[in-house]
Parts: sequence; structure tokens; C-alpha cells
Amino acid sequence: MKLKSVLQKKSLGILIHPSSLPGGSYCGTFGEGAKDWIRKLSKHKINFWQFLPLTPTDTTGSPYSSPSSFALNPWFLDINELIEKKYILISNLEKLTSYQQNNDYFDFDIADNLSNKLGRYLLQSWPSQSKERKNNFYVWNKNNTWVEDYSIFMAIREEFNKLPWWQWPIDFKNKNNKFLKSWIEEKNQEILKIKLIQWHLDKQWKTIKDFAKSRGITLIGDLPFYVSRDSADVWSNKSLFSISQNGDLIFQSGVPPDYFSSNGQLWGTPTYYWSKHKRTNFKWWKKRFKRQFELVDLLRLDHFRALAGYWRVDGNAKNAINGKWINSPGRELLTALKKDLNFDFLPIIAEDLGVITKDVDLLRRNYELPGMKILQFAFDGNEKNPYLPKNIIGENWVVYTGTHDNATSTSWWNTLDKYTQVNIKDNFNFSAEASWNLIEIGMRTKAKLFISPIQDILSLDDSSRLNTPGTIHNNWKWKLNKSLNEIEFHLQKYSELGIKYDRVMN
Repeated sequence: MKLKSVLQKKSLGILIHPSSLPGGSYCGTFGEGAKDWIRKLSKHKINFWQFLPLTPTDTTGSPYSSPSSFALNPWFLDINELIEKKYILISNLEKLTSYQQNNDYFDFDIADNLSNKLGRYLLQSWPSQSKERKNNFYVWNKNNTWVEDYSIFMAIREEFNKLPWWQWPIDFKNKNNKFLKSWIEEKNQEILKIKLIQWHLDKQWKTIKDFAKSRGITLIGDLPFYVSRDSADVWSNKSLFSISQNGDLIFQSGVPPDYFSSNGQLWGTPTYYWSKHKRTNFKWWKKRFKRQFELVDLLRLDHFRALAGYWRVDGNAKNAINGKWINSPGRELLTALKKDLNFDFLPIIAEDLGVITKDVDLLRRNYELPGMKILQFAFDGNEKNPYLPKNIIGENWVVYTGTHDNATSTSWWNTLDKYTQVNIKDNFNFSAEASWNLIEIGMRTKAKLFISPIQDILSLDDSSRLNTPGTIHNNWKWKLNKSLNEIEFHLQKYSELGIKYDRVMN
């Protein structure tokens, strides 16, 4: 991949997860709804589409705590394409589309149930598929070695009522391959079903990716720095993580106490045994990034600062107070990735939010990675605030009104105290529509890329918020309750403002 730079010119993007798009059978999918979205972006010359990790979610619906760093979320499997290409029988259509819809939110249990039904129908039709299709499937399995451990992991998890792997019987917990061999043979159909779902998801998304490329749309994915303790990644590669064979955390990740939290944050994910990763020349990381760049063009690396140094806390700690900073081999890893993946510039956006030390900033700049600026963080009255537009120096930034973790800009504005509101109005000419004021401020910066969540473009309040950090209920469920044609006026307005600030070619 040869680029002059990752971000070549001033541009615009929109943040929306595929699950929130209209046009799917239940939530948004890798089908015509996603293509329609790309058509709208292309029509209005909005060249970047950003979304959250495409991986399966945990039980709370979070894609940032996934059972796999490599798999795709079964909720995204598009029914119509499977029927059209005769992978499942059309007589099953009514059984697959008879779900009562809530216009604003979707239910994870219903989405899971639908995915399981689809898997069963794929399995039923598999014996009648052509030899060519079966050969394509077997070749894909051979080229995607992660799918073996993932499908076995998920089948075992189902066997034991979704208990975490450290609560499985000992031979399953310890991945005793000799013992598992006969169990795998017994469960071969269940494992095949999981593999078929992943194969189809992979094919459908890569069709979307090719379609986006043909329309000039760049796809921005998202990669959590750490992986879930209860994941196929950890279960099958325990020596790479600070975890015992029994599943006990030796060290866990988090961040130290700060202005927002007197106890810091404990994340419950195992830290990495970096010495082992270095000895293997970062083999696991290379596979992880290679997989991501099969799916996206640019990748937002969450918690980038941990590549310079990470906050390590004892595995049995109850808070993050008594941790310590440990150096990370970020430079070696990024150099290895750049060489192995044959990049002139690493197509990574560094999520460098929060208190960032000089070593983190130096690492980002040495690899010419764009950093992030969030405008909602800018207006605390501190003239040196790094998120204030006047303090955003240079072009190698991605500026956002807010992210998936923020309040919508409408609700952000409504919860500000009157003094702060007056101060912002006086200094930034704010009018009635706060979200559009913030969008225009972002577009005026020198940053190469400006991105707004769709909620801010539509001036929605927090009833449409995607996630509230620190909570586990009512997150990740939001769906756009209008057709794309109904919101086209807003997309056009966004594009026209982009023309004004040289972010869209007229």
C-alpha cells in the first residue's frame, strides 16, 4: 500500500455503526442498507465512513469487549443476499423476518436468536451447495486460521450456557487438544455452523468494502487496545497474556486516578506479556492488524497511549489506585507492522485522548499518525486546553464534535451551566442549533479530517446516545428511525458546509 500520507487532503466523514443503519431485517446489516448509505455519502462527497469494531459483542452489546479480535458480528449477516444466492431456502424468509420492530432500538436477544436461526438454515442447505462453493469455503478456512479456535471456543461456550472459559471443566478450560479432538468430532455440525456464518459475513463485508472503494469512500474501523479476558484470543494464547491457566488475572489493565475518578479505572482485561510478543516478533499482533486491514482502510487504535506505557494493576485489585506505569515496546511493534504489512505510512488514527505525556506524543509524531481532538472537551475555561480550536496546531488531526462515548452535542449543550453557555456564545457565535455550531467550528480548523456522529448532524438528544461509559444498560442499541431519503437534507447541509470550508469539492 503506497500513500503520500494517510490523510491527503481536507475531508469530511460521518460516524455511524452498521447496526444503526436502516434497511436490515432487524438491525443494520452488511446488505443493501449499507450500500445505500455508501451511495448517499458518495453523492454528497462525504468521503469517510467511521464505525465501531465489527466484532461480535459481549452480553451487554459492547463491541469493545468481544469474544474475538478476528471474527465478525453475526447480527450483521444479511438475509436477502443469502436467499438471493440460494444459500438458504426462500421458504424460510417469513420465519426470519417476523420480528416486531422497535423503531428506535433493537434487542440483543432477538438479534442473537435471528443469527442462530440463520446459522441453522445455512447448515441445512450446506449439503446441497455446489462443489465450487464448498471448495471456496475450505480455502477460506485454510487462509483464516483464527476461525478454528474461534468456532471451537463459541461451541464450547454454548455447551456450558455461556459461562466464561475459566468456569468450564478443566479439559475445556485448559484447551486439552487430545481431549477436545473427540468432542470436536461430536460437535462438528455446531462448529461448521459457526464457520459458515463467519464465511458469509466475511464475503458480504468485503463486497461492501469493494463497493465503498468504487464510490470513493474510505472505511475507518476501530480496534480496542486490549482484548477481553473471556475471548478465544486469550483462551487459545494464554502465554501471551498476564493470566494463569485457570483464568486468574495476574495483572490487569486500567488507568490511574485522575480528575474524573479518584479510584482510577479498572478494565478487567489482562495486560500483555510483552517479552513473549517480542520473542515471537509480534506474530499475534501482525495477524491481528493484517485481519483489520482486510476489512478497513484506516484504523482508529483505541488507547494508543498504552503503546508508550500502560498502567498495570494487580489482578486481584479492587481499584486502580496502586498500579504502576510500565514501558511498552510500541516503537518496535509499529516498526514491525510497517515493514510486515508493507506500508509507507501506517494507516492508523491514534486515539490519544486524556492526559498525554511527551513520550506518547513523540511516538505518534515519529510515525506520522493523526491524533484526535474532541470539541466537547474544549470549553472548560482553560485557555491552554488542547482541544480548543486555536490550540489545534498543524493538520495531522481528526477533529470530532464527539464520539460514540459522548453525549450528543445537543444534550451536551443543554447540560452546560449558563455561564459556560454565555462564554461560548460570546466567543464562538453560537446560535440556537448547538450541534451545527460545533460542526462548523470543527470544519473551520486546519485538521485534515473532520468527523461528526450522525446524531449531531440530525441534532438529536441523548435519547439517541449510543453509549454511556461506566454503565452496562441501554447502550449500543440505537437505530436510525428514518429512511436515508428522509435525512438527505441534513447530509446535503453537511456537505454544503464542507464546500464552504474546502472539505468537499464543489
